[in-house]
Amino acid sequence: QVQLVESGGGLVQAGDSLRLSCAASIRSIRTFSRYSMGWFRQAPGKEREFVAAISRTGDMIYYADSVKGRFTISRDNAKNTVYLQMNSLKPEDTAVYYCAADTLNGPLTNPSQYDYWGQGTQVTVSS
Repeated sequence: QVQLVESGGGLVQAGDSLRLSCAASIRSIRTFSRYSMGWFRQAPGKEREFVAAISRTGDMIYYADSVKGRFTISRDNAKNTVYLQMNSLKPEDTAVYYCAADTLNGPLTNPSQYDYWGQGTQVTVSS
C-alpha cells in the first residue's frame, strides 16, 4: 500500500552536509498526510536506531540526542516526501539510512511502530 524510496545518500567528508529524501507512493484511500514518518539508521554490526520522526502534520518532531542540533527532519505533504537535512556530519553518522511510515499519529521513535519501510540509502562520512 505504501512504497518508500530514499535518495540523497553518498560519500562525504566530516563536516559536510547531505539532504536525504524519501518519496512515498501510496495506493490507498489515505493520503500522505495521514502517515507519521521517521528516519532510522543502521551501521554494520549494530541494531537499527532512531534518528528523527515527524507527526502527520509536522507540528511535532523528535530527534535522537546524537543528531540534535545537526539534523533537521521536514515533510512536504503536497509532494509526498519527507526530508532529512544532515549538517556537520561525523564519521559516526556512517550508516544505511531508512525512512519509515505508519498511520499511527507520531512522532514515533520505535522501529516496531512502523509498518512501511524503504530500502535504505548509504551515507558514508570519511574523517
